[in-house]
Amino acid sequence: MTDPTVSLALYQPDIPQNAGNLFRTAACFGVPVHVIEPCGFVLSDTKMRRAGMDYMTHVQLFRHQSWEAYRRDRGPSRLVLLTTRGDSLLPAFEFEKGDTLLLGRESAGVPDDVHNACDARVALPMQAGLRSMNVAVCGGIVLYEALRQLHGFG
Repeated sequence: MTDPTVSLALYQPDIPQNAGNLFRTAACFGVPVHVIEPCGFVLSDTKMRRAGMDYMTHVQLFRHQSWEAYRRDRGPSRLVLLTTRGDSLLPAFEFEKGDTLLLGRESAGVPDDVHNACDARVALPMQAGLRSMNVAVCGGIVLYEALRQLHGFG
């Protein structure tokens, strides 16, 4: 299923294993991935091959040197931030063709200027008192829901 109906964007990812899991998920769904640098690790074929296994050859990967470069290059797609500070919960959110799902750093999320630049902010419902969910797990859940809404598979 190759479908650029939605894409993933990783804002300055910290942990190569999480990035690798997201790359693998994107490869399986045929979804492009944008990496907004700098990363907290060396984004090299060797490192990512270990984290993303042999799926890296199937990932449509775009690298952006900074947030400013990403914003300049990204086009008119709606930017949907996945955040614990979301004003919409995932079950009530309606995805649109062309959406880009933005995931923040594992250690700190995204800064306020990035948060405010997004068109929508979505949170996953969680148990009270828990801080956050793993970024790769969150990305997979929300990506699947976006594709389910847009393609009707379930």
